[in-house]
Amino acid sequence: MKQLSLIEKAFFLKNISIFQELDLDFLLAISDKVHQDIYDQEEVVFAEGQIGHTMYLIAQGEVALYKEKKQIRQIEKQGFFGDASLFNEKARKHTAVCTKDSLLLLISRSELMSIISECPNVAISLLQHYTESL
Repeated sequence: MKQLSLIEKAFFLKNISIFQELDLDFLLAISDKVHQDIYDQEEVVFAEGQIGHTMYLIAQGEVALYKEKKQIRQIEKQGFFGDASLFNEKARKHTAVCTKDSLLLLISRSELMSIISECPNVAISLLQHYTESL
């Protein structure tokens, strides 16, 4: 599985709901802060109870979220997960497992705070995402 170039990451971010309103110059700056990791099918991304410091964006593949070994959600390409732990600094409430070989983009808490300080619209988009999911 091929990793994305800087410009490919920027165009990918443009399709993620929390980044859609941003211009390409700012997305390029964010892309420079985003790391990539490849996961195999059935590989655990994180487990319930772990402390979370990273959110994940699905560039390729799919991820299932489990709560007490029961699948509660399937997330596909251009979806994201793991963001709640970035703000409350509590243990993960789910286990995330790749259901296909996957390329995930990772944003750490410190990188997200830097992004939000440069562009508060990202925080507003995250809040909108949370209110829709409630």
